[in-house]
Amino acid sequence: MDYVIRKMRSDETGLLEDFLYEAIFQKSNKNPVPRKAIYDPSLRIFFEAFGRKDDHCLIVEIDGKVIGAVWTRVFPGKDQGFAKMEETPELAISLYKPFRKKGIGKALMEQMLELLKSIGYKKVALSVQKENPAIRLYERLGFEIVKELDEEYLMVYYFEDQQSNHEEADLEDMDFIKAMQLDLLKNSLSEEKRIV
Repeated sequence: MDYVIRKMRSDETGLLEDFLYEAIFQKSNKNPVPRKAIYDPSLRIFFEAFGRKDDHCLIVEIDGKVIGAVWTRVFPGKDQGFAKMEETPELAISLYKPFRKKGIGKALMEQMLELLKSIGYKKVALSVQKENPAIRLYERLGFEIVKELDEEYLMVYYFEDQQSNHEEADLEDMDFIKAMQLDLLKNSLSEEKRIV
């Protein structure tokens, strides 16, 4: 399957809403997370006003049609009271279902890691549901599980030092922020179920 990976153009940022929804791990096809969940404050920060200095996105297309994306944002620690997070981009990746498990996601991730390394970042973080089989891909690429939350793992890829002797303060900051985001999403989804 021939595909092209390229940088996202500024007129394509609207695609990130679709890809963020596709990135949500659906435990059940019978009871999927509603699409409007992406507008919860804990999730919309991944696409809202995308295009700032530390926003990076690669997309993959086949025959001119965009079928996936990987993107990163830096969530400034000072805005949330955690100075350490301002240097760590957080990554999201998504492919439309027919194009998964074909090696495309791995190629996207590898190119994004190369891009981030060339820019000079020291690490990149992601969070993944414990039941999501993508964990195995992230581990093969060199991501380490650094914290375990109730339903998610926090994983980090270190560009310089792949050993586990990293600053505990960084991990505590990420843990707190992810726990806060997860609580917001849970509250949003609980509210949704009560309304339905």
